[in-house]
Amino acid sequence: MSDTLAPVKALSGGEFLIADYANQQTFTPEMFNEEQRMVRDMVEDFIEAEILTRLDDIDKQKDNIAVKLLDQMAELGLLGSHMPEEYGGMAMDTNTNTLICDVMGGSSGSFTVSYAAHTGIGMLPILYFGTEAQKEKYLPRLISGELKAAYCLTEPASGSDALGAKSRADLSEDGSHYVLNGQKMWISNGGFADVFIVFAQIDGDKFTGFIVPRDSEGLTLGAEEDKLGIKGSSTRQVFFENVKVPTDHLLGEIGRGHIIAFSVLNTGRFKLHALSIGGCKRSLTSGIKYANERVQFKQPISNFGAIKYKIGQAAIRIFAGEAALYRVSDMIQKMNKQLMANGTSFADAKREAAEEYAIECALLKFLGSETLDYVVDEVLQIHGGMGYSEEGTAARAYRDARINRIYEGTNEINRLLSVDMLLKRAMKGKLDIVGPAWAVQKELAGMPSMEPVSGEYGHEIKAVGEFKKLILMVAGAAAKSQMEGQIDLKQEQEILMNVSDMLAGLLESESLLMRVAQLRETGTGAHPQDVYDAILRTYFHDFNATIGKLATDAVAGFAEGDLLRTFSMGIKRFTKYPIQNSKKLRRVVADYLIEKDAYVL
Repeated sequence: MSDTLAPVKALSGGEFLIADYANQQTFTPEMFNEEQRMVRDMVEDFIEAEILTRLDDIDKQKDNIAVKLLDQMAELGLLGSHMPEEYGGMAMDTNTNTLICDVMGGSSGSFTVSYAAHTGIGMLPILYFGTEAQKEKYLPRLISGELKAAYCLTEPASGSDALGAKSRADLSEDGSHYVLNGQKMWISNGGFADVFIVFAQIDGDKFTGFIVPRDSEGLTLGAEEDKLGIKGSSTRQVFFENVKVPTDHLLGEIGRGHIIAFSVLNTGRFKLHALSIGGCKRSLTSGIKYANERVQFKQPISNFGAIKYKIGQAAIRIFAGEAALYRVSDMIQKMNKQLMANGTSFADAKREAAEEYAIECALLKFLGSETLDYVVDEVLQIHGGMGYSEEGTAARAYRDARINRIYEGTNEINRLLSVDMLLKRAMKGKLDIVGPAWAVQKELAGMPSMEPVSGEYGHEIKAVGEFKKLILMVAGAAAKSQMEGQIDLKQEQEILMNVSDMLAGLLESESLLMRVAQLRETGTGAHPQDVYDAILRTYFHDFNATIGKLATDAVAGFAEGDLLRTFSMGIKRFTKYPIQNSKKLRRVVADYLIEKDAYVL
């Protein structure tokens, strides 16, 4: 599938912080072509017919249902939509694969785990780092569903500190195989997987990946975990006792297992955002329908302002999150095509494109998972007492959503990583934030600009520019304080998390502005423009206050006296977005969706 947009050089990773808004364009869901819409319809039909009718069976893992559903997806080509044609895949573009994940997110929290674990962390290590013989042996059978995959990284003593794994792999005396010993836990698809991607320490200190078949002697499984949510996903411990792993099953290079793990996590974090946004849409639709059906005080509860707030605010966060999703998706797609045009292989281009946007993937991971948590919580509240009953879908969605803030790196880890990666790119010269940061410092020393704001979205365009300046001011000042020995940012995680939340909100707010502005310019929106505008202005009204609070908390953590007062003045200067009647605007959004009886945006 080709790009819908004309070719444009992709931004580099993290460049959204300093890029000029006027020089950017983006891909939006309104731009899907006919082929992409057909794919979307096919996935939605599958979900309606095969998943939503069997949610209880999935939760009970009845009759190995996850395996059967994966087989059905294989028949539709959906297990290999992201894989090269030479191994039986469909080689669909990034935006189409993002769409598949988006739609799949609305199926079942449990089954999306099985699907994502197989197609993502189960298959991608082989595509990215496998030898040609390994790819030929495993990828066609994983794509066809003949084999199912699992990924074994976490251990009882190593969660976020994955490189601290204790599992060992020792080369046999004759050099023909490694002897693998250790224990892995929280392994998705563990109960039915045929192939395990396993990480262990060669000689006790060389973190390395291996491909380990399920039928290897000495490989055993623990019992199914009794989890809070995603009960329908198979989660087991995996034990390795003197398992012989042939040397040709070593994955990638010795001591470079961390490269495999990190590369796969970039894609996993991005896909988790897509799945989360898809889950938000279906969940909010259930909340809207219930609000329209539930009568209290002789009228539907959807008539009440408190319920309108919940529906409107949830919809605003979903729409903004979706805008950021497809903006980053298109960045990855453009970079992927750029790399392939320069002779990079399919697998390397896919891996390098995701790696380029590791910052954005980390930001999206916590944005999406926390948006989903917000939505399912509010939807359960709309249902009231019925939301707490397992008879409906609200309780299941609430339980299933919670895991998303933990796996693929906890949200805390992703917050810290996003800022760390940004600063490292700057230090390596891959991203010039020093120049723009100095320009902000000079601007603070002068008089505020009195230039009038013009254009339909002039205030929003100006606000995005000011948000960028504010982040540069805070991050630059924090980095300067570290260089002068006043603070050690590694020990000041609260400040780093303030900055990461500012970055995430910037990515989302600018993406939302780009989407709404393009809809007005092209007239391609399927819904009234005043609804889109209400979403935009409510989001900016809220985020303007949020980023000011985040910036204040951050600078107060390392500055005091005159310096703190200077920063405080800067914060006020860069948060002058006009106050909006957010109650009225939020009701515009809610009333439209209540009338449509679904989240239709």
